[in-house]
Parts: sequence; structure tokens; C-alpha cells
Amino acid sequence: MNAFTYILECADKTLYTGWTFDVEKRVLAHNTKKGAKYTRNRLPVKVVYVESFSTKIEAQQREYAIKQLNRAEKLKLISAHNNKTANIQ
Repeated sequence: MNAFTYILECADKTLYTGWTFDVEKRVLAHNTKKGAKYTRNRLPVKVVYVESFSTKIEAQQREYAIKQLNRAEKLKLISAHNNKTANIQ
């Protein structure tokens, strides 16, 4: 089972980083106020970045690494990822 690290953009334009085994289910939880306390008053949220890993530990380690980045670095990561996936399609 794959694990995922994700970044959400909240309604107030802040960014939230987490990990999960099921991104769609987790975003639904966030958007129904059953996710992280941080996102409950910042709805709706939308996924802006996802990475896939083969283990939970790898996803958690990546989550931690992303959380150490400042906002500008996170936005650069999101932009680079989105440009890369746009070129694939």
C-alpha cells in the first residue's frame, strides 16, 4: 500500500502539509471538519501537491522535511511539481 505526503491550500491561502494512505478520503475528512484542527476554520481546502512513497515512514519523513520549509520554498516546490506534471499530460 502506498503512502502519500500532501500539501493543501486552505481558503485563507495558508498551506497545510500532512501524510495519508488515501488522499481523497483525507481531503474529504479535512473539508468536513474531521481532519486536522488547523484546517477546520480554513475551509474549504484543496490539494496542491502530492508525493507517493512505498512506506509510511518515508511519507512521514517527507512530511517533516516539507514542514521545515518556509512558505516561499513550499510554493516553489508546488510550482515545480505542477509544471512537471503539466508537461507529462
